[in-house]
Amino acid sequence: MKFRSVSNPVTSTPPGVTPPKRISMRVAEWLLDSPRLGDSPSVKHLAGRLLKQPAREGVVAAQSRLGQLMCRECGNARDRRIGHDLLRQAARAGDDRARRALGEIEG
Repeated sequence: MKFRSVSNPVTSTPPGVTPPKRISMRVAEWLLDSPRLGDSPSVKHLAGRLLKQPAREGVVAAQSRLGQLMCRECGNARDRRIGHDLLRQAARAGDDRARRALGEIEG
């Protein structure tokens, strides 16, 4: 019995499907930007967890938002340092929001 190999178009994701990291980023941004939800500490924690993986993968917008969140909301020095590093990376990549946040922190 001979088996056929599966062709590429069947196994590849369709062009209209958004990768999971983009979905988690969009949900995190929606949560943080929501007027009623964005002030809750548990929502900020969830948004931070959703932004963590895209930020590790080098998504500049995720680095910027997570860096701002960690610098403003975290109580310990280690998390603030990590947030500062994320903001620096995003600013180097050209993110204006990260540059402004760094100016506020360092200024």
